[in-house]
Amino acid sequence: MEQELNLASENLSIALRETLSHEGGYSDLSRDPGGATNMGITRKTLARWRGITPWWRLSRAEVKSLKLREAKAIYKSQYWNRIAANALPGGLDLVLFDFAVNSGPARAAKTLQHELGVRKDGAIGPITLNALAKRVARIGLAQIIRAVCGARLGFLMRLSIFATFGRGWKRRVDAIERASLDLADINQNYQRKRRKPIMDIFSGYKTYLMGVFMLLAGVGQLLGVDMPGFDGHSAGNLIMEAFAIIFLRKGLKSEIGNA
Repeated sequence: MEQELNLASENLSIALRETLSHEGGYSDLSRDPGGATNMGITRKTLARWRGITPWWRLSRAEVKSLKLREAKAIYKSQYWNRIAANALPGGLDLVLFDFAVNSGPARAAKTLQHELGVRKDGAIGPITLNALAKRVARIGLAQIIRAVCGARLGFLMRLSIFATFGRGWKRRVDAIERASLDLADINQNYQRKRRKPIMDIFSGYKTYLMGVFMLLAGVGQLLGVDMPGFDGHSAGNLIMEAFAIIFLRKGLKSEIGNA
């Protein structure tokens, strides 16, 4: 089963490229608990995606013949969407996505929630995003990225098979951290350039009204509904800006004053 894949999100395209560069092609190592794997997609994952039960009815040959298009569709549906990556700031989305592919979406989400001090339920929603916005404003995105990558490596080091795969895992986590920090820097520079036009749209309105409109626009984009005046702004960035305005009320007056 192949599904049409919308790769309109530049961040998703970057994340897929980075993760696939670490996953490689087909392998079936006896010491690898994932068993037959192709482009990071295990036999069990592929069987469940195709609705085949029990999963071992899917042959290894089917895993070996997996096409890139279907692999990307699986990654978007089962990993990117599961960690609400479109609502995460650029850079952190790559960190959580690659972590989810390697160790499962729930573990990746819980690790972020642990770092933020919120309930570790494995589902990234408004409470987690609110805490994230506050933490980013307080310590910066780069520090959060480093903390999550450090926690990820700590988890991997506790696994019994670390002696076998540990060197490669460490290289992967280090590479993802570097790429994520670069993305975060690019994203923040872009946000500084784009923030003034966003604020111009709402000049003269109250703080909370601004935040509510931006939040609705971001949620609308996630649901496939575009709101006028927000062309060129991703859903994740709009939601992060909205939380910053509503809960932090930081920098708003200066932006309006400079409009």
